[in-house]
Amino acid sequence: MDELHRIDLNLLLALHALLTEKHVTRAATRLHKSQPAVSHSLAQLRTHFDDPLLVRHGGRMTLTARAQALVLPLEDALNSLNGLLAAPDFDAARTRRRFRLSLSDYASRIVLPPLVRHVRSEAPGLDLAISQASRDAMLAQLADGELDLALGIFPQPPEDIAVQDLFHETFVCLADKAVLPVKGGLSLEQWLERPHIMLALRPDAQDEIEQALSARGLRRHLAVTLPHWSAAVDLLPGTDLILTVASRAVGPLHRNKTLRRFAPPLEIPGFAYQQAWHARRTNDPAHAWLRQALMTCSQPRAS
Repeated sequence: MDELHRIDLNLLLALHALLTEKHVTRAATRLHKSQPAVSHSLAQLRTHFDDPLLVRHGGRMTLTARAQALVLPLEDALNSLNGLLAAPDFDAARTRRRFRLSLSDYASRIVLPPLVRHVRSEAPGLDLAISQASRDAMLAQLADGELDLALGIFPQPPEDIAVQDLFHETFVCLADKAVLPVKGGLSLEQWLERPHIMLALRPDAQDEIEQALSARGLRRHLAVTLPHWSAAVDLLPGTDLILTVASRAVGPLHRNKTLRRFAPPLEIPGFAYQQAWHARRTNDPAHAWLRQALMTCSQPRAS
């Protein structure tokens, strides 16, 4: 306890903001303080830890090794103090928190709109910061404390990552009506002969569709590979392209009346779309509220 007598606990809040934002002005905004006040806090922290903590590199501020080592212990300590001082009954309407989420534009289209409406209605003091990353990057960011919650597919998460299914997805094919039979879809042979769109963050990704094909010793011609779910459907009208995609990504076709959906001509296993978080967050009341909100907003009636 002796070390606690040597530091103003308010400096720990400043330290958390500085380590998170890696920018004095943004940290000041986060803390609702002036930039000179936060600069003064940084000077005090540098003296206390005998380390510069933030250094300029390549035109931006980065954390020193000492600062990086402080990130997780500091986050855990502040969460513990927050839980200690918080009222025993969690009140979503009065909470003041900022959560960092990572999700694709698929989830941004399916889950985010109802979630934002729910949060604005029930917990307007809860802010959401959204980013996008690969599965491996999301898991690393959860472990490092850079993310609070990640949405995606996590078949084999590390032991310290908790996972919960939000909903089950299946696949559907989509193409311009002009390049499809009058009725029905395509045979497997016809489907393989056609050029395809693949949705992936990396061009060399092996998604569920590629895995299903590989298991049968088959390959398809990938004419376009892109990471943008929202743009993929717009590539189909007037082309011979086929899009095989998670069914919820398609949505109503009233804006694309030239398109038709049909069943894939081979069995592609569905998947569970999930939310993942580090186990250290499990008992955080505000985090638990957000997880339940995501579960509620992921159901079909909320889409």
